[in-house]
This record gives sequence, C-alpha cells and structure tokens, in this order.
Amino acid sequence: MTKEELLELIDAWENLPYLLNEITKTPEYYSMLMEIALYSHNKKSWRAAYLIDKINDNHPVLLNPFLNKMIEQVKIEKSHSKKRHFLKLIGQKELPPEQQGFMLDFCMQVFTSYKEDLAVRVHAMQILYNISEKEPELKPEILALIEYEMENHSSAGIISRGNKLVVKLRMQIR
Repeated sequence: MTKEELLELIDAWENLPYLLNEITKTPEYYSMLMEIALYSHNKKSWRAAYLIDKINDNHPVLLNPFLNKMIEQVKIEKSHSKKRHFLKLIGQKELPPEQQGFMLDFCMQVFTSYKEDLAVRVHAMQILYNISEKEPELKPEILALIEYEMENHSSAGIISRGNKLVVKLRMQIR
C-alpha cells in the first residue's frame, strides 16, 4: 500500500476497521499513517490522527518513536481535529524532559484560549496536570488556573475533567 492509497482508504469510514487491522500488522503502514497525520494538508488527513488514536488504545508503543514529532507539529497545527487527537495522545505519554517547558507554556495558552475547541482545552488541562506530577512545585499554580477557568469560563467538559483534577491537586498539595 502506498501513502496515496492509504490516504484514499482513510477517506471512507467503512475502511477504518480494515485499516486498523492492516496498520497494526505492518509497521511501515503506521509510519505512513503518521506522516499523513502530521504533515498532510488534505482535508481528510485528520482521519489519520483519529486512526492513530484508535491504534494507540491497543498498541501504545507504536506511537513512542513519533512523540517528539507530534509535539513539534502541535505547535503549528491549524486543524482543531488533529490538535485534539495530538494533545490527547501526548497526554497519555510521558513527556520527554526537554519538551516539558514548551508543553507547559503551550498548554497554558491553549487551556486559557477561548479560540480553541473545548476538547483541545480539556486535553491541554490534562497535560498541565501531568506536568505537575513531574514538577510538584507547579501544583498550586495549575490548581489556581483550573479553578479560575472552571469558575469564569466553564463548560461541561472543563468542569467534568477540572473537578477530577482539582480533587487530586488539593489532596497532593496538603
């Protein structure tokens, strides 16, 4: 299968179960899928990010070699759909130490931005919490930020994830 064939196949939802099976069996297909997700400007390329998200559920190690590339791409990604999947996936992985500073700043900006989609903001909030697990001195600041956003710019998603994280942070700060 070529990259062009893969891009054509992800265009139809009915092909996704077949692709999930084939891609997990063939590492070069995963690399092609990742290249489409990261760098393609095709309007349906967000489906590649969706597939990577689904593959990650059962084969999380496949993503590891691409984590830094995904972090680099999220800096400039314009597609809200891709950004949502990328941040979700990044939030499920341990951040490389050299990327923590960037991700802290980036996720603070995203979490407090009302131009970002709700799911993107929720995943950014989760990454902020994850960073605070590695850098405990940030916990009070992250807690205050989450509480502020919940109080002043809330939505069901922010409140749901925020309440869970606030409880954890309060317990950890005491």
